[in-house]
Amino acid sequence: MKKIGLKDIASHVGVSTALVSYVLNGQAEEKQVGKEVAEKIRKVAEEMNYRPNQHAKSLKTNKSNTIGLVVADINYRFSSGITRSVEAEAKRKNYTVIFGSSNESSAKFAELVNVLINHQVDGLILVPVEGSEASIKALQKSEIPFVLIDRNFPDILANSILLDNYKAAYDSTVHLIRQGHRRIAFVNYQGHLSNLHERNRGYLAALKEHDIEHKPEWMPFIRSTHPEADMHTAIHDLTSVQKCDAVFFATDRLAIAGLKEIIGLQIKVPEDLSVFSFDESEAFELFSCPVSHARQPLEKMGKIAVDTLLDLIHKNKIINQIYLETEFVPGKSCGE
Repeated sequence: MKKIGLKDIASHVGVSTALVSYVLNGQAEEKQVGKEVAEKIRKVAEEMNYRPNQHAKSLKTNKSNTIGLVVADINYRFSSGITRSVEAEAKRKNYTVIFGSSNESSAKFAELVNVLINHQVDGLILVPVEGSEASIKALQKSEIPFVLIDRNFPDILANSILLDNYKAAYDSTVHLIRQGHRRIAFVNYQGHLSNLHERNRGYLAALKEHDIEHKPEWMPFIRSTHPEADMHTAIHDLTSVQKCDAVFFATDRLAIAGLKEIIGLQIKVPEDLSVFSFDESEAFELFSCPVSHARQPLEKMGKIAVDTLLDLIHKNKIINQIYLETEFVPGKSCGE
């Protein structure tokens, strides 16, 4: 089968090869190609099953039109949502995404970054993991364009697309307080990641500003190495010893694990205990009571990350740290 080239498309449409090149390389608007002509070129290219020679293209332009994406755990709903969003926006800008999952390992993170660089990606979108500061600093020295997403490190100034975790946790805690709760527990993972730390701060600030004395026992930390055992102990203590009237889970995974324990103890939600989750999960649909939660803007986060990275690739060196807000999704688990 003959390989279709730019000349074949140009001949079919009746335009120059250069015009076809502009359109298929995402430069139609920049080169002021008419919308109708551009659309016709794209349609013919698709009908003729045109496939660009990326190797030849990268040699000529020093660009591969590929983006590397490293997520923390592909099994996590946040990761799959971000991956879909990044792929959709990259495709719209004529870029291909190569992605991998670090599984929350700093060694795997560093390995993936090196693999992607060796594949000559034009830039990287990264969800950093605990202990990956050295890899990020090495990237800065190499001048390879990259954008951090979801997490960052306070002592590293880099382009970052983040959630305002402090405000999200603060607002969520205030919602529980306004529902009449005064003994609010906050269950989070043990660790030093900035996003989780900011959620702790938001929760504590909301209690303080509403004159609720905080007890350390209301704030159990779950080890990622012993999640089931720690959650079992935490829920038992919060409901039978501390007598909390609401539990705010810092992630959807923690919420699912916590709800399993709550169901096992035959605690009624929201009659006996209110439940709130940071972020949502499809598993919530299996629970008898709709779970109130804060929803992260994954589509917007992925889109901005791609757009920011492409700005860097095209030599725009401005450093931005963009903070997005969550959307409150009421259920019935807090007695709304």
